[in-house]
Formats: sequence, C-alpha cells, structure tokens
Amino acid sequence: MSTITITLNYLYHNNQECISIHAPLDATVNQAIHTLPNRKYSKTNQCWYILLTKQNYHLILEALQPIATINNTPLKEHLINKKQANNVKNKLHKPQMLTTLKNNKTNILYQNIAPLNRQVLPALQQQLQLKGYSEATIRTYTNEMVQFLTTLQNTPANRLSINRIKDYLQYCLQTLKLSEATLHSRINALKFYYEQVLKSEKFFIDIPRPKRPLQLPKTLSKEKIANLINSIENMKHKTIIMLAYACGLRVSEVISLKIKNIDSVRRLLFIEKAKGKKDRVVSLGPSMLIMLREYYKRYLPKNYLFEGQFEESHISSRSIQIVLQKAKLKAGIHQEGSMHMLRHSFATHLLDKGIDVVFIQKMLGHNDIKTTLKYLHVTNKDLVNIISPLEDIASLIQKT
Repeated sequence: MSTITITLNYLYHNNQECISIHAPLDATVNQAIHTLPNRKYSKTNQCWYILLTKQNYHLILEALQPIATINNTPLKEHLINKKQANNVKNKLHKPQMLTTLKNNKTNILYQNIAPLNRQVLPALQQQLQLKGYSEATIRTYTNEMVQFLTTLQNTPANRLSINRIKDYLQYCLQTLKLSEATLHSRINALKFYYEQVLKSEKFFIDIPRPKRPLQLPKTLSKEKIANLINSIENMKHKTIIMLAYACGLRVSEVISLKIKNIDSVRRLLFIEKAKGKKDRVVSLGPSMLIMLREYYKRYLPKNYLFEGQFEESHISSRSIQIVLQKAKLKAGIHQEGSMHMLRHSFATHLLDKGIDVVFIQKMLGHNDIKTTLKYLHVTNKDLVNIISPLEDIASLIQKT
C-alpha cells in the first residue's frame, strides 16, 4: 500500500465549485496530476484544483489511485451535507458562507486556525452581511482571512501592528509569490476586518498596494462565437450562451434572471441588483427575442428564466461553466476562458462596430469608464489599417 496520502476536498474558487487536491511534493504525483485536463494550481489555497464534476472525480481516481492512498472523506461529507440541505423546504434564506467552514472537525484549513483567532471569522461574516455585501464577496473575504489566520498561528489577529501587517504582505509577495490580483483581494479582506470590524479607522492608509498588471480581456472572434453556439444541441444551454453573449451578461446575472425581467414589447432586459447592487437595462435583438420565445414555449419556466433541479431555484453557475467548456471542446476552441469571455467578446465586438464607449459602459454596468476602456486594447478595428514601417521598405530588401 502506498505511503503517500492525497486528500480531496471541496473548494469554492473564482466563483466556481471545485475539487481541491492536497498532495505532498512528489515527482510521480506531480506528473500524474498534470495528466488531468484543465487542472490548475491555486497559490492562495496552496493546492491543485479542478471543476467539481463526476467525470473529473473519476479522472482524479484513475490518475492518482495507482500511486497514492486517496482520502476523499472531506469531499464526500460536503456532498452529503449539500444533498441534505437541498431537501430542506421553506427554510429561511441565509447567505452561503465559505462552504469548507461548515464542518469544522473535518476541515483542514479551519483546524489550523488557533482557538484564540476563531472568533474572527464569525465577526467578519456578520459585519459583511449587515453591510449588504454579496455572497461571493463574503466567501472571498472569508477565504482570504482563513489563509491569514492560518499563518498567524497563536498570534492574536486583533493585536497586530501596522508593521506586522506590512511584514505579512511582504511574505505573501516574496515567499508565497501571490499574484497582484490575489494580493489586492487579501488586502481588501484585511482592510475590512481591521477598519470595519475592529473599528481601527484609516489603519491601512499607509499600506501601499502593488500595481495591477494590464491584462487584456480574453475574447473570441465572431466566427468562433457562432461555432460555439452551433455546437450546442440542447435548447436551454444554447439560449443561455446566446443570451450571455447577446447582452454582455455576467454569469451571476444570467442565472438570476426571472421571467418578469423580460419586456418583449419594448425588447428590453432588466438586470436587477447586479454587481455593486445596481440595476440596469440592456436591449434584446430580434434574433435573441425569437430564441427566448421558443425557449419559453418548450420549457415553460415559472419564476427563474433558467430553472435548476427545482422550480423555485435557478441553474447554478457551475452548470453553465460546464456547458461552456463542453461546447468549446466540441467546437474545437482551445482558448482558455470562462463565461466571462462572452462578456468580453460582446464589448470588443461592439467597439469593432464603432459603438461609442460610453454606451458600452452603460450596457456593461461599469462604474468607471476606465474599466470599459481596457477593451480598446483588444479591438482590431483600427489595428488592421496600421501599416508596419517594414512594408515601406519591403521593395528595397533583397531576396535571399
């Protein structure tokens, strides 16, 4: 029997439900993990992870069982608890906390938090709820605080000086080698805890933030978008992908849509309480409206436009992400990217058509036009007209 033990657990990461793979440093294990399709490594959680699907679970077992002992108890317990929770009817709605904190006895990360710091998380979550933060933000901040508290060990979090915080952030950069985006997220969580929970005003005023690198949005061409949509046979799935692209929607906005949000007479779609708790209106083209009508006739949704397993629930974001990945595979599209890539493509293609960036900002629901302006780096409307100086001297260059 192998002396290597690999633990499988549940992980909510980047708005997706995943299987986390906690494995020791071992060349054979590392090689086996690299055979898993679409696996990624999280520096934040210090583990490998892959989307939570039955297929991926069996792929993990096939790859790792021959070389290691698989401890899947934490993952199984989460799935059992989730199934039991889904069977409870007419319960009061409560924002979902970081799921891995529900079973403290079996949770590796939570067990590593010293008892003197375990009151930090409930206090943080309560304040976030009272201030009306979204479930996604609560999960993110909780996860960041778990990492922070684990590192502190027996040092009380509420007694740290600003210099100790700076030392910790330097450790995150130099030792953990966290990305700028992850470090910004961790700073946001710490800032909220110290300034909003502990009421230490302007505690973070002297803490610098790393400059974010300019990362161009991932987009697909119009032809690839068409191929992607054509590869989907299921009408519900096709409607979801078409609507996300047609209106530039976030995945959270797609799953939250209700029948009442569609005004077919004025060809408008109302997005309620989107990111930043803002409402906005986007237009529905004739083709999209026809598709929505056909979809409605076939599926007859009652409340949510795209229902989940039960009529009173909506489809999960994880299910939609899986639909997209399968469609990309079938269409022969190898570019990395999630559902958000459709939103990026929507904005870029509008710019290519010459639509004013201010209108695009309103359609996307951006607070700051700087967020919208990043798409100017991606559009090729003007790039194709730029002639390289090499072309001016091409006739003078001798052929070899």
